[in-house]
Amino acid sequence: MANLVAIVGRPNVGKSTLFNRLTQSRRAIVSDTAGTTRDRQYGKCVWNGREFSVVDTGGWVVKSDDIFEDAIRQQVLVATEEADLVLFLVDNDTGVTDWDEDVALILRRAKLPVILVANKVDNPGNAYEAAEFYKLGLGDPQCISAATGGGTGDLLDLLVSRLPENSEDVTEDDIPRFAVVGRPNAGKSSIINAFIGEERNIVTEIAGTTRDSIYTRFNKFGFDFYLVDTAGIRRKNKVTEDLEFYSVMRSIRAIENSDVCILMIDATRGIEAQDMNIFQLIQKNNKSLVVVVNKWDLVEDKTQAVISTFENAIRSRMAPFVDFPIIFASALTKQRIFKVLELAQQVYANRMARIGTSKLNEVLLPLIEAYPPPSVKGKYIKIKYVSQLPNTQIPSFVFYANLPQYVKEPYKRFLENKIRENWSLHGCPINIFIRQK
Repeated sequence: MANLVAIVGRPNVGKSTLFNRLTQSRRAIVSDTAGTTRDRQYGKCVWNGREFSVVDTGGWVVKSDDIFEDAIRQQVLVATEEADLVLFLVDNDTGVTDWDEDVALILRRAKLPVILVANKVDNPGNAYEAAEFYKLGLGDPQCISAATGGGTGDLLDLLVSRLPENSEDVTEDDIPRFAVVGRPNAGKSSIINAFIGEERNIVTEIAGTTRDSIYTRFNKFGFDFYLVDTAGIRRKNKVTEDLEFYSVMRSIRAIENSDVCILMIDATRGIEAQDMNIFQLIQKNNKSLVVVVNKWDLVEDKTQAVISTFENAIRSRMAPFVDFPIIFASALTKQRIFKVLELAQQVYANRMARIGTSKLNEVLLPLIEAYPPPSVKGKYIKIKYVSQLPNTQIPSFVFYANLPQYVKEPYKRFLENKIRENWSLHGCPINIFIRQK
């Protein structure tokens, strides 16, 4: 189970630059405008054989003078609540500020590893200036330059040595794991309570370390799966419920530890930016998806036209991945709750599906022949053979071609659509690879 590392610090100290370097992202440094970097604030890093997730807290800052400092402070609290280790970034050029001292106070109270990182030490001769940060009471400052990469290797060595040991999953491998995710007040706790009901003797809870997700074994009515839930395990301190950053931090673990994600959307509010943030986390982790439009009992107009409009709005926002089930339910009245579980089970079965090589070639090769990849520079691309890769997390297909480098993304989408048309992979992401024949 991957550890979670949060990068905290005031604006413009280089959090996004360090995040891009750790996650090996080649994108430009993010802008100061809030919300512009939503899809880049979460990534994976591997160092010395240890994999961990990295969260850049910078993008969730509210840019308004009256609540600006308070918003950052709340995020630091969330980071200390949810992460396994915190990287506290300070600016070596500026020195210690009042805000740095405020954050240091919060971090000293936190019972988790904190590494103080002095950024912008572009010249080794400036490293002695970092001595000023000893007054923050967080130990030796690690001098780095996130822009040039100087010192980041040493920082990663220290980081990995101070990460808690990855806790082993205590679940049985062949039993599916369903995560209920969504923004605050979408009805996550209600639907979990509706699933479990009062027959708690059939339900067993298995917790890993404090910061891990809790696995609840559900084995009644012909179902057998684990519910992966982070709601309510940790005290929330003084963090406001509606803080967007909070819901994303809580979702990361649940999504990473699951096979199928049940994404809750509030029918009274529609699909919002926060729902899209969580959907992007699901996509990045290649998880299967069931969308539940909750609180359907509160919607007055339940005509087919309204349902179709709702479905189309959700699929258009989540495109190009549109092949997933959407169900309109109510956790409060238990309307269609059973159907949610049935769909999640079916989507998991689709995820595990294996298609025979002969069947794949028999169906797909005539379709490819009828609509071959467009020629590039007068060269014709021929796809000769297709097979499904064994032992992959999600259905992955490899097409063997004479010029794989010329097969572009639109044609890969065409291939994916043809696979979906002929086999039921509803709710599952698919990998398409083009390789040299």
